[in-house]
Amino acid sequence: MTKTYLNTINGQLVGSDKTFESLNPATGESLGSVPISTQQQVSEAVAAARAAQPAWAAKPDAERKALMMKVAEVIKANAPYLTEWVTREQGKPLGGVGPDQVPGARFELWGCEVWTQVPASLDLPVEVAFEDETRRDEIHRKPYGVVAAIAPWNWPLLIAIWQIIPSIRAGNTVVIKPSEYTSIGTLELVRIISEVLPKGVVNTVSGTGEVGSFLVNDPGVDKIMFTGSGPTGAKIAEAAARRMIPTTLELGGNDAAIMLPDADPKAMAMGLFWGAFINMGQTCACAKRLYVHESIYEPTVQALKELAQAMPMGNGMDEGMVMGPIQNKMQYDKVVSLVDSAKKAGATIVCGGEAKGGPGYFYPLTLVTGLKDGDRLVDEEQFGPVLPIIKYSNVDDAIASANRLDAGLGASVWSSDVEKARAVAGRIQAGTVWINQHGMIHPMVPFGGIKGSGHGVEFGVEGLKSVTRAQVISVKK
Repeated sequence: MTKTYLNTINGQLVGSDKTFESLNPATGESLGSVPISTQQQVSEAVAAARAAQPAWAAKPDAERKALMMKVAEVIKANAPYLTEWVTREQGKPLGGVGPDQVPGARFELWGCEVWTQVPASLDLPVEVAFEDETRRDEIHRKPYGVVAAIAPWNWPLLIAIWQIIPSIRAGNTVVIKPSEYTSIGTLELVRIISEVLPKGVVNTVSGTGEVGSFLVNDPGVDKIMFTGSGPTGAKIAEAAARRMIPTTLELGGNDAAIMLPDADPKAMAMGLFWGAFINMGQTCACAKRLYVHESIYEPTVQALKELAQAMPMGNGMDEGMVMGPIQNKMQYDKVVSLVDSAKKAGATIVCGGEAKGGPGYFYPLTLVTGLKDGDRLVDEEQFGPVLPIIKYSNVDDAIASANRLDAGLGASVWSSDVEKARAVAGRIQAGTVWINQHGMIHPMVPFGGIKGSGHGVEFGVEGLKSVTRAQVISVKK
């Protein structure tokens, strides 16, 4: 009989009458059971957060910061346990730690620690908006109250931390719903960090999309944070609009990377590779379509092919693996469908392109040439280990191609001349444009999308401000 992993509500572990199984995407085995929260339990979680919020917000700022550092300490102390959950449930290999090693589950837990420490170190002091001899106008930052957070399955613990930590650092309390594909690791993370936090400050509710709907529509919620698909984000925005509450929506992207004619394919291949294939391409800010100038096209394709064919793929619990499975059948089927559509469009499969069969949702790293704008694999976000490489001859055309879709999360420009790259970057419609790197987020640097990729930012001082409201205090002298 499998173990049931429980929700944390008001500091207590809570189960439900109905459960579902969490599955290992590398083997198909059941990892345990997850409660399907009822609407009553969602209401209880929000009520617990609401009851805890005034006292939490009233704590001296230094005390909240110190508690954040305790949270970082317990994450570090429990990192081996949580790392295994990430690998077994999400699929990414154990990998290394730190920004310069193979990014896997250990990297995810290292990120959880760092993205907890950084908000703990930040302040939001009173700002003086205006002052003269007659008046002084100050901007004070106040917490919203209860933040409802919905986390995705691709970085299930790290993105949960991105949602939880700034919110509680600023004096909010949180109710978070993990993805139904990767619930256990997130439930266990919250159980562990709740041991050093007051009851009700962080609460969980697990289940299907219906549970998420209960949460975002609960009248006790004051702000919503969501990372996930565009259609779900639109439903959440609609629910928030009915109650006039704010949202931060990170809705994925279809990031373009542009190789300028003076780019060095061999020198830049590794950065391009990880920009496209980190976490098997299952990252919102991966490079998902690569535009390469015709003068360097063949060397770029060859350099990426050599890297793709050299990367070990298998069960992430086995040391030495660099690539794991696609996380779930829905995503696996989408990747297969998009590659099949490319084949029908006459594309060339440079490497990969055929599933090997057997247990697990494994799909080889796949490079595709011979496609153009308008083909499905170019226009639709694949969110998997497949990269279309598109040839161009005019830089203006490449910029137009990068901008033609509704997505606008990230993009990158690759060049031996940074100033040339900077000029191109300024013309690209995306929340972040990287130069000679892709997807390199940082806990001090704001990150968020435009157009169909959502709105609002996370990280750094701007991200901390986004989980607060501004109150102006105006004094007549």
